[in-house]
Amino acid sequence: MQVSLETLTGLERKLTISIPAKSVEEEVGQRLARLSKNVRIDGFRPGKAPQKVIQQRYGADVRNEVIGDQMRKGFVEAVTQEKLNPAGNPKFELVDNELGKDLSFVATFEVYPEVKLANMSDVEVEQPAATVEDDDVENMLSVLRKQQVEWETKAEDAASEDGDKVVIDFEGFLEGEAFEGGKAEKHELVLGSNSMIPGFEEQIQGMKSGEERRITVTFPEDYQAENLKGKTTEFDIKVHEVKAPVEPEMNAEFFAKYGVESNDLDSFKVEVRKNMDRELRQAVKTLVKNNALDALLSANEALDVPSALVDQEIHELQHQFANQYGSGSKIDPHQLPKELFKDRAERRVKLGLLINSLVEEHSIKVESARVEAIIQDIASTYQDPEQVVEFYKNNKEQKAKLDALAIEEQAVDKILELSKVAEKVTTYEEVVRQAHQNRG
Repeated sequence: MQVSLETLTGLERKLTISIPAKSVEEEVGQRLARLSKNVRIDGFRPGKAPQKVIQQRYGADVRNEVIGDQMRKGFVEAVTQEKLNPAGNPKFELVDNELGKDLSFVATFEVYPEVKLANMSDVEVEQPAATVEDDDVENMLSVLRKQQVEWETKAEDAASEDGDKVVIDFEGFLEGEAFEGGKAEKHELVLGSNSMIPGFEEQIQGMKSGEERRITVTFPEDYQAENLKGKTTEFDIKVHEVKAPVEPEMNAEFFAKYGVESNDLDSFKVEVRKNMDRELRQAVKTLVKNNALDALLSANEALDVPSALVDQEIHELQHQFANQYGSGSKIDPHQLPKELFKDRAERRVKLGLLINSLVEEHSIKVESARVEAIIQDIASTYQDPEQVVEFYKNNKEQKAKLDALAIEEQAVDKILELSKVAEKVTTYEEVVRQAHQNRG
């Protein structure tokens, strides 16, 4: 087998491979001989058909099959010989397939980049520092009470206020004509929730049960419906009912809804603070991880990534999106525009290459204590932690995922060790908010 290697642009490589005709023809002959023993051909007993008949009927298909196999086999041998590390599948192109001549073909493909990690001693990674304060706990108690709020119908002559729930009919008009999707009946709307377009809720405040009103609102320029972007419209509103929120008492019944068996408010606060402390630790870990990985990327931004790997990642993200947002409706993941996922896919591929290089360069191995800590952290959020621990320890697939997570955490630790860590004093609320934005 003869091989010649050519470097194209960036990570793209081209192998021209020639396989002796004898190898191809011998393999074709052997397969036809095996085939002749089993195929049934009208007019001949099984296994007794002349080789010429077998050749005429099956020769072309068998030869094509052999050529495909020979190209794949030849490619593997060639990249091994040339010490190449292909990224993704090659694109084959036949050059010479004439009977009796050497088989010649071209394989075009990408290789993994050679990753040389930059010095990170001057790179700064921000690390938030916050604690759960008493005011944070009180704010959380207020949030929990609002989650369990009940609605009490107000008097007919009572005006609706911010925070009230109104039951309304509405119909929208654009230039005097009703538009699709602009009508609803007995719609429940909490005023101040900002669930409607800007200006809609504000103009309903003050309306009473049985009252009707026409309001004017302008749709945002980035609204999803093309015919409504930036357009000024009118809505006819009819209020059927106005309800005021009634927050529950902080008693044993309320505490039980959050899994706390107690009659004592102070005991409930202790449990709430524990959950908030755990959420804060996880949020800090999320932000530090993202900041560290951002620093790793910025220090190595010149790294080229194989487009084949980016395409694979886009494919995975398309399917994730379809599964996450396609419940109740069929979304064809392949119809989703690749451009929506390209930046995220490139980031993930780059990070994967950089982290693998970091792990290899610093001989990072999975620490059993780290895996155990991750399992315990997950289990602590369940009512029966021991059952969760046993599940992860006895499930090979889940254990492998935790090992990968542990390696990633250890890689983040190494980045922090190699770079400058700048502590930023902040609040519980700000850390949690930023962590949620990063996850989104």
